[in-house]
Amino acid sequence: MKRPVKTPKLYFYDTGIVSYLTKWSSPETLESGAMNGAILENYVVSEIKKTYLASGREAYMYYYRDKDAKEIDIVLEHDGQLNPIEIKKTANPGKELVKVFELLDRASVQRSKGAVLCMKPEFSAIDRDNYIVPIWMI
Repeated sequence: MKRPVKTPKLYFYDTGIVSYLTKWSSPETLESGAMNGAILENYVVSEIKKTYLASGREAYMYYYRDKDAKEIDIVLEHDGQLNPIEIKKTANPGKELVKVFELLDRASVQRSKGAVLCMKPEFSAIDRDNYIVPIWMI
């Protein structure tokens, strides 16, 4: 596996605070503004983390970025496996979004199923190892 970059990524538990701090005062501005993807990613990460905490479990969640700027938004580790997750503000994710998941194949921990969390209204699959999960399902 390539050497990961050790720069931490900061997430807020409350996207309302993020909106306030960025002075984005309306849902329309939030939806169409320049930071809409980053705020959506923040929302998804915080909701996954809160779901784990509410069930009394610890979320072993990581953000992966290597020196070539290849990124995986979330890598969930559990039961000796890695589940890569990409977060996109699209309703039609393509297969190219999961190509980066192959970076985890060189890890010492086995890669399992991956997912693209997005705005598509229904659950579906990209292929036999990667799913399309609507954000409303989290």
